[in-house]
Amino acid sequence: MNMKKKSWVTLPLIALLSMSTLLAACGNNSNSASPTTDGNTASTTTGKKLHIVTSFYPMQEFTSKVAGDLADVQVLVPAGTEPHDWEPTAQDIAKMTDADMLVYNGGGVESWIDQVKDTLGDSGPKLVEASQGIQMMESTEEEHEGEEAGHAEEADHATEEGHDHGSLDPHVWLSPLQAQTEVRNIETALTTLDPDHTADYKKNADAYIAELQKLDAEYKASLSKVKRKDFITQHAAFAYLAHDYGLTQVPIAGLSPEQEPSAEAMAKIVDFAKQNDVKTIFFETLVSSNVAKTIADEIGAKTDVLNPLEGLTSAETSAGENYVSVMRTNLAALEKALNE
Repeated sequence: MNMKKKSWVTLPLIALLSMSTLLAACGNNSNSASPTTDGNTASTTTGKKLHIVTSFYPMQEFTSKVAGDLADVQVLVPAGTEPHDWEPTAQDIAKMTDADMLVYNGGGVESWIDQVKDTLGDSGPKLVEASQGIQMMESTEEEHEGEEAGHAEEADHATEEGHDHGSLDPHVWLSPLQAQTEVRNIETALTTLDPDHTADYKKNADAYIAELQKLDAEYKASLSKVKRKDFITQHAAFAYLAHDYGLTQVPIAGLSPEQEPSAEAMAKIVDFAKQNDVKTIFFETLVSSNVAKTIADEIGAKTDVLNPLEGLTSAETSAGENYVSVMRTNLAALEKALNE
């Protein structure tokens, strides 16, 4: 992902500020609860459904599972859209302004979040950073440049405090173990916002975490028995998964799925693959598979999909796929490749 700070080319900040002032004066949508906010702490008083906006697919899935039928949950990044370089439009800012809660992953996925915070101000929705409290892995310089194979999962852990988001790997949702923390953080935020339904949110969160615990157990059982422990993937999204299940991610490029690896990086990956008799090169949905296919052709290997769950395609949505089902498909692909 492009971890650098961006300027908003879609809408000048001064226009966003004017819009937020106007929207605040008009009041919230009548279909949403009306929270009172004090330092990002709020409570609902109307008894109506909460209106929650989430940044991209995993945040929508986790929030919907916890909120159940007590909230209308929307997602900002559309299906089939790669979220790393997505930026909000005026209409998206309006959605956020009108919401009771905004749930985002953090760690740098949402490069626009700091400007949104400034725009929305204290009277905006309750902001929930789902990855709060998770020890974020620092990406190495090699990951950024795509110049070193085999060391992504060995990056030192570091708490988010005191580090620039540009050096962090935000892909915590790709570990079923870490995803449980994100779900609990969302539960905590919902109970703070709507304490009258604390028991409901806990029941929903407990049920979904039971699913994630089962998924975690499946990953541990299956990946503990594989013949090899390293896998080559197009973009460095799977460091948390690799770390938590005893694997080694070998990324072709860095944190950005659209990053083009250098010729030196490509050569190192090809050498690694030949020396270790790698038979599968993983690519992912939503971005081009050309780099993975080039390496696979060079070494006589095949390609397969390892889905980073940054957004579902329209086909996946139509087929009823969700976080758990896609993660099971990922597990099957990993198990197959690591037993070749």
